[in-house]
Amino acid sequence: MAPWQLALRYVLLLAVLALTVGPFLWQLSTSLKAMTEDIYTSPPTFLPSDPTLDNYSRVAKTIPVWEYAYNSLKVASASVVTNCVGATLAGYALARLRYRGRRAATLVFILAMLVPVEGIIIAQFTTMRDLGLNDTLIGVLLPASIGAMNVLLMRNAFLNLPQELEEAAYVDGANVWQRFLRIALPAVKGTLAVVAIFAFMGAWDDFLWPLIVLSDPEHYTLTIGLNYLHGTFAQDPRLVAAGTVIAVLPLIVLFACLQRYFFRGVGEGAVKG
Repeated sequence: MAPWQLALRYVLLLAVLALTVGPFLWQLSTSLKAMTEDIYTSPPTFLPSDPTLDNYSRVAKTIPVWEYAYNSLKVASASVVTNCVGATLAGYALARLRYRGRRAATLVFILAMLVPVEGIIIAQFTTMRDLGLNDTLIGVLLPASIGAMNVLLMRNAFLNLPQELEEAAYVDGANVWQRFLRIALPAVKGTLAVVAIFAFMGAWDDFLWPLIVLSDPEHYTLTIGLNYLHGTFAQDPRLVAAGTVIAVLPLIVLFACLQRYFFRGVGEGAVKG
C-alpha cells in the first residue's frame, strides 16, 4: 500500500472517530465545567480549567434522576431477558426445525421489520389500555419484548451451524431440547450478546412509547425525565450535559462487558478443529 493511501485511510478514520465520539466527549467536557467557566469561548476550550462534579449532584437535586434510571434499568433488563429467550427460541425454530409454514413464518418476521413504529403505536396504546397496562412499566416493556430483528439475527446464527453437529447428536439419542441447549446455543454466544446489547439499548433509549403510555411521574423512565430537564433548564447546558452523560454511561458499561462476545458474532457458527 502506498504511503499516501495509508495516510488517507488514517485521515478518514480520524474524521469518522471525531464525528461519532466527538459529541459525547464534548458533552462530557461540558458536564465537568464549573459555573464560573465560560463554555462559549472562541475558540472553544475542550478541557475544563477546573473540573467539578457539582453538575451531576445538581441533576439529582433538580429531578429524581436515580428513580428514573432505576425504572429504565428495570425495563431494559427485562427487555434483555425476554428478547434473548424469545428470539433464541424463535430463531432456532425457524432455522433448525422442520414444519409446514416455516418460510411463511420467516416472511412474517421480515415484514414486521418494514412496519414503522409510528404506524402501529395507536394500536399498541389501545391494546395496553384494554389490558389495563397503561401507565405501568409492563406496558412499556411488552410491545418490544421480542424484536423481529433479534429473531432474524438468531435465525441466521443458527443457520450457519453445520447440520452434521445436530445430526450426530440426534443419532446419539439427543432430543430437540438437548440439541438446542447443549450444541446450538453455546455456539451462538456472540449473536446472543448482540441481541442483548440491541435489546438493552432499544429499551433504555426509547422515548416516544414511554412518553405515550406513561402518565404518572413515579413511573417515568430516564429519557422522559431528561426531556423535562432539557425543556426546563435548557439555558443551563452544563446541567443538560450531565444528565446526558448519566444516560449514556450504562450503555458504555454494557458494551464494555460484552464487547468480546459482540465482535465474535461476525464469525458465528464456525467449527474449530
